[in-house]
Amino acid sequence: MSGDGKNPRVIALVGPQSSGKTSLLESILCQTSALERRSGNGVRLFGDASSEAKARVMGTEINVASTHFMGDAYTFLDCPGSLELTQETYGALLCVDAAIVVTETESDKIIGLSPLLKFLEDRRIPRFIFVNKVDKASQSIRQLAASLNSVSQTPVVLRHIPIRKDNEITGFIDLASERAYVYNKHKPSKSVDLPSGAESDVEEARYAMLETLADYDEKLMEELLEDIHPPQEEVFQDLSQDLREGRIIPVLMGSALNENGVHRLLKALRHEAPDINNLQSRLDIAATGGPLVQIVKTYHIPHMGKVSLARVLRGEIKEGDALDGDRPSGLFRLTGEKTDKIKSGRLGDVIGLSRLEKAKTGDVLTTGAGPAPSLPALNILPPVFVTALTAQDRNDEVKLITSLAKICEEDPSISYEQVADVHQIHLKGQGDVHLGIATDRLHSKYGVNINKQQPKIPYKETIRKGTKHHSRYKKQSGGHGQFGDVVVEIEPLPLGSGFAFKQSITGGAIPRQYIPSVEAGVRDYLSAGPLGFPVVDVGVNLVDGSFHAVDSSDMAFKTAGRLAMSESLPSCNPVLLEPIMHVSIMAPTEFTGQINSLISGRRGKILGFDARKGWPGWETIEAHMPLSEMHNMIIDIRSTTYGAGTYTYTFDHLSELTGRLASQVLAQHSKAAE
Repeated sequence: MSGDGKNPRVIALVGPQSSGKTSLLESILCQTSALERRSGNGVRLFGDASSEAKARVMGTEINVASTHFMGDAYTFLDCPGSLELTQETYGALLCVDAAIVVTETESDKIIGLSPLLKFLEDRRIPRFIFVNKVDKASQSIRQLAASLNSVSQTPVVLRHIPIRKDNEITGFIDLASERAYVYNKHKPSKSVDLPSGAESDVEEARYAMLETLADYDEKLMEELLEDIHPPQEEVFQDLSQDLREGRIIPVLMGSALNENGVHRLLKALRHEAPDINNLQSRLDIAATGGPLVQIVKTYHIPHMGKVSLARVLRGEIKEGDALDGDRPSGLFRLTGEKTDKIKSGRLGDVIGLSRLEKAKTGDVLTTGAGPAPSLPALNILPPVFVTALTAQDRNDEVKLITSLAKICEEDPSISYEQVADVHQIHLKGQGDVHLGIATDRLHSKYGVNINKQQPKIPYKETIRKGTKHHSRYKKQSGGHGQFGDVVVEIEPLPLGSGFAFKQSITGGAIPRQYIPSVEAGVRDYLSAGPLGFPVVDVGVNLVDGSFHAVDSSDMAFKTAGRLAMSESLPSCNPVLLEPIMHVSIMAPTEFTGQINSLISGRRGKILGFDARKGWPGWETIEAHMPLSEMHNMIIDIRSTTYGAGTYTYTFDHLSELTGRLASQVLAQHSKAAE
């Protein structure tokens, strides 16, 4: 993977779905002769080769490809663009040298880039923006740059301005080199003279770029104040230094499909993108010490088992080396869906490690005796969408759980929970598409056929009034019979109190050894009360009873306790309770009005607003909302905010549900029970 000279650089391609990241990667591979010119069907890359990706015509996992350009080695990590697959991007960005944010030319879609740009900034990852599909641009590139600046805390700097002919972008002017180029389909751009009449536009745009660079260079500032034309070498040096320090985001443009602007992008990477030495400094990794790797992705591949995609952050990993005491069965290089066995992974390489059973995505592993250094943790996205699963064949239930564990290992933003109250397995993730991919893999990779349905809501019930009740269980069937006699007092408790059992038996009316059996019978009934749901916030006091010296038993008193509850609770005015969640919705301030309407339309109660810490121009809206109203909420939030908004939630309390909605819930529950 490594070429002569510099250590290989690892570049992530990130950005929204359909922005053209995979097309850009294909163009890079074609221009560097790592791939033949694309056919009409494009190129099959590793993640895109899966049946889930083909069915959706989108990338679903990180694609890996390596190449050389002018003697330097590069590995590109092409990340899925779907918002629901952002966890893949977070894993890829753990240890890249730089990122290329690929975007289209429509300003109204730019707001959706703000979470990604914020993540890159927080991680101090050097990044370029590549404006793709400029041949189809219908608006000013400078307007686009202004839109980008509005969602980025780091200044966005135009490196190129377009050359237009008959309202079509046919080339660009590089503001750093002050040279003009016209696009040459599937070939490097051709250098031409500056178009006549473009001098003033070039001067204005170049001055704007230099002004931003001068904020971090006193010498350049003095040159601008004195109207001195700074030499190109100084400008390129500032661009490179400011990129590495995360002070600016250079913007380049082109058309990946036609390979326009791709050669200039590669030149910018070669001269300006840092290598692993800068990454070591950014992550505070000592340059000397034992070999070190970080896992950026976990795969479970048929016929290969578990595969860990990792980057060598220090030293060299050789075949046979143990990492944190776990020895991989092999080392190899991934290129798309192709694997090539290798003897070692050098500093900066991205390698595959097979059968590291203990390793997880984000782990930092070393061959040394001491512990690995502490690096920034993997950001794991909280779930915002849930679906319920059941195995079509009951004999596959154990296999289903085993397979789900592997899927969750591949994608840490997926989790599952066996919810006893509703007898369902709840699969949690980032959206319907996200979980659809996961369930498709259950079938395609693990041979488990499942049924999906909307999760049941864990309703509860309680009582509004108390009562005192006497219940006797007596059964004679020859020989020893069954006898249990109890008197209980039942009372409602404050919401959130749960269940409380006590006894105030006097005079030995019931022997002490039978009292736990009475409680067991009471609890047994409370698992499904008069309305059919678990009963909560109820207090039961065993106050009296009687026993038979021969016929009384634990089973008899357990049955008597259950009878006491089943006979008395229907008269205690039972009422349905629904779970209410505390919801925090994070979105740009301009969408607050729409978010408020969304909350109100889902029976939510707004609690307050606050500026989102560290996110200028964003707001956090706190609300209480019924869980039953939240199933598709993330779809509405993303639709309203162009993909920028999200939310978190936690259980807060139970609340009475009455009227028409309660009747509907009870009718549906009764129908399901039948």
